Amino acid sequence: MAGERQDDCLFCKIVAGEVPADVVRETGTTLAFRDINPQAPTHVLVVPKVHYRDAPSLAAADPQVTADVLREAGEVAAEDKVDGTGYRIVFNTGSGAGQTVWHAHAHVLGGRGFNWPPG
Repeated sequence: MAGERQDDCLFCKIVAGEVPADVVRETGTTLAFRDINPQAPTHVLVVPKVHYRDAPSLAAADPQVTADVLREAGEVAAEDKVDGTGYRIVFNTGSGAGQTVWHAHAHVLGGRGFNWPPG
């Protein structure tokens, strides 16, 4: 069920402390940790502690936690000192867009140049 921990979800296990992660920030509603396969010098995932399949599901069910994820993405960028040069916040939604973990999450990417359109 949405909003509840899913036993087969990697990010739910990370939030619960059952799977190790390089945590950089934590709030009452979010957890931010470094991606294990970074695509930029800064590549941090910001996840809500509640389980929703994707960003639209999270936004529809809990706009406040959605805002918390975005605010924390900005805090991660500031702490990694990429806020002055620019960074991306990416929500992959669906397998065709590259979503591989079915728990809403934002990628914070920075520390290198990015092309547009993304590829």
